[in-house]
Amino acid sequence: METKAILTDTHTHLYSEEFDLDRSEMMQRAIDNGVTRFFVPAIDSTCTQSMYDLERNYPDNVFLMMGLHPTYVKDNYLEELQHVETELAKRKFVAIGEIGIDLYWDKTHLPEQQIAFRKQIQLAKRYKLPIVIHCREAFDEIFEILEEEKSPELFGIFHCFSGTYEQALQAISYNMKLGIGGVVTFKNGKIDQFLNKIDLKHIVLETDSPYLAPIPYRGKRNESSYLINVVDKLAQIYGLSANEIAAVTTDNSAEIFGI
Repeated sequence: METKAILTDTHTHLYSEEFDLDRSEMMQRAIDNGVTRFFVPAIDSTCTQSMYDLERNYPDNVFLMMGLHPTYVKDNYLEELQHVETELAKRKFVAIGEIGIDLYWDKTHLPEQQIAFRKQIQLAKRYKLPIVIHCREAFDEIFEILEEEKSPELFGIFHCFSGTYEQALQAISYNMKLGIGGVVTFKNGKIDQFLNKIDLKHIVLETDSPYLAPIPYRGKRNESSYLINVVDKLAQIYGLSANEIAAVTTDNSAEIFGI
């Protein structure tokens, strides 16, 4: 793919220990492929220092979110939410994320996940920040809370969107862009079948590295340089050049994150 436009990875866990042995090389590969903006979601308090280190090493490229990931909502979730509040009060972040509900692994903490999601949405409104939503087997539960919390101040990204066309329209109705990554390249991913009916202005790109590597790397460690494989697939779907996909989706990310 030849691209002159800037590429933006709106969701990448660059601090993951899977990159500990070759992080600088991995970052360089991404930058060499034109991916120069990396938006990094939080998981829980254990990753905070690693995120700050990353930002210090790549001050022009790395932008941090703060939040508590739904699968890390455990018995100590109130302490974790307090950590989120403490960090938000200390310094600037570009979003509250990743937050949401995940019923794939474990349903025992659903009530706590719902409380944490709602509380973090309210923090986003207070700080006038976008939210980045993690949704796994929980569209109904997430839409229920978004319906109650919806307002002109609430906006963000439905990260790793993998729902139906109807769910895509519903997400967009709540001022959410759709985060599209490796799943769009999968034969069973399904979103490629309707994505061309969604205006490109509602789409942002992501890898979710080190997870969900696109074809031809499926099943291997994902990294931000593979964003170009997602771009190539979207170029096919929309009948546009890779350069146009890169330009529009980076503009969309700037609209969300203000950067």
